[in-house]
Amino acid sequence: MSHPSTIKKCIFPAAGYGTRFLPATKAMPKEMLPVVDKPLIQYGVEEAMAAGMTDIGIITGRGKRAVADHFDISYELEHQISGTPKEDLLKDIRRVIDECTFSYTRQIEMLGLGHAILTAQTLVGEQPFGVILADDLCIDDNDGVMSQLLRIYVKYRCSVVAIEEVDPNEVDKYGVIDGKEIEAGVFKVDGMVEKPAVDDAPSHLAIIGRYILTPEIFDILRRTPPGKNGELQITDALQVQARENMVLACRFDGRRFDCGSVDGFVEATNFFYDRRRAAAGEVRP
Repeated sequence: MSHPSTIKKCIFPAAGYGTRFLPATKAMPKEMLPVVDKPLIQYGVEEAMAAGMTDIGIITGRGKRAVADHFDISYELEHQISGTPKEDLLKDIRRVIDECTFSYTRQIEMLGLGHAILTAQTLVGEQPFGVILADDLCIDDNDGVMSQLLRIYVKYRCSVVAIEEVDPNEVDKYGVIDGKEIEAGVFKVDGMVEKPAVDDAPSHLAIIGRYILTPEIFDILRRTPPGKNGELQITDALQVQARENMVLACRFDGRRFDCGSVDGFVEATNFFYDRRRAAAGEVRP
């Protein structure tokens, strides 16, 4: 369901190495790994489009040319399949290319998600923007996660992060929030901890790869010291923003697959494969 958006820009950090998928990602960006027949990053771009965000900024690094090539027209290929039934297979990506504008900038060093977002300032300017991490693949048949965050942003005009309840033993893989519920599924964030030890976690509500950020975040990131692993953590900057202004967290409707892990990637592939077969009236044996 698309709707008029107050936010047009959405950023995709895509400069990481994808080491958990080696050797597949040695020469191919992990964002281009296909879930059935569509690369991860395209699912994310389609979710941004559904929220009215059609100005797509991609933070790339070395060896990521395939991402830019994907969101471009391939004249030879289109000529080759023109007039055949295979032409239909390109209609989704053609719609994305026709409706979105793509900009690219490079993150020269891998210094964390906060650093990648700071690198995006050149693409964003001084306006609020969405951030989607493509390896968190989210699905909701009624309303994408970014559309859900946007509704909260429109109401409160502050940064919003997506959260989900995770297994207590998994909290050390995430940024975890401490906050109070101010309306159903919406929490005012009092604090955040990046990858806490299981016993130190303030809750089991983990931040996943969807954000709407207001432009003050850039100045905060510039004065944020490196955190865990010497990286610039977006959670540290959001913690400051929560103190100085307000940050909300949205427990979203829908399902998330952690496609940064092999297990989550296989789970997502099976889910989308089964859906496709069900839509075609087939049942897996």
